[in-house]
Amino acid sequence: MARSNPALKESVFRNAVAGVGAAQMTVSGTVIKAMILIAVTVFSAGWVWTATLSNPAVVGPAVLIGAIGGLVVALITIFKPQAAPITAPLYAVLEGLALGAISAMYAGLYHGLPLQAVGLTCMVALGMLLAYQTGLIRATPMFRRIIISATIGIMLFYGLSIVLGMFHVSMPILWSSSPLGIGLSVVFAGVAAMNLILDFDLIERGAQQGAPKYMEWYGGFALLMTLVWLYLEILRLLGRFRQ
Repeated sequence: MARSNPALKESVFRNAVAGVGAAQMTVSGTVIKAMILIAVTVFSAGWVWTATLSNPAVVGPAVLIGAIGGLVVALITIFKPQAAPITAPLYAVLEGLALGAISAMYAGLYHGLPLQAVGLTCMVALGMLLAYQTGLIRATPMFRRIIISATIGIMLFYGLSIVLGMFHVSMPILWSSSPLGIGLSVVFAGVAAMNLILDFDLIERGAQQGAPKYMEWYGGFALLMTLVWLYLEILRLLGRFRQ
């Protein structure tokens, strides 16, 4: 079954099996790698944010370089997981550039909003981890189908908005602070959060299958992708409430 997070396709972990006697992927090792990548992202974002205070013109190039560069590096990592120990930290740096610039823009509009979004993202992520560890939410086949279908629908929705934007056709609901717009943001953020359950489950199964050690970096990279999406959805949601 296709995965909603393209970096966490089950076939990637199934096909990457460590040789006899080789170091294998562990869940704890993946958690450590994920924390390192998150720290790199935060440092990169903080550097850009500080730079925008003295030179607001930094925002545009930072978003452009971070978004496009991050996409290119992400695709390289997805198609060549063996490169994850190098590409995953690079992806974290690039995503930090984009997130720092976007957060600075929101901070200029709504004081303190990005820090609230960071705090809420951390609480949601910890809540999803607790729900997964206690078995409160299980990654059953039905759960996977629902979340994957919802995620594909959201990605198609965003893709349509980008295509329409090229023809100067806007989709006001994406930025509206109406009850419908806020409800849409809540649904999007909820689906992003539920993707963490699928990520935790597949990483755990990857470790059980004896994936090679470099897959820890790959798993950390995949988790970072989901967390970045979750943060952006929460940031947009809080911005709508402030409106």
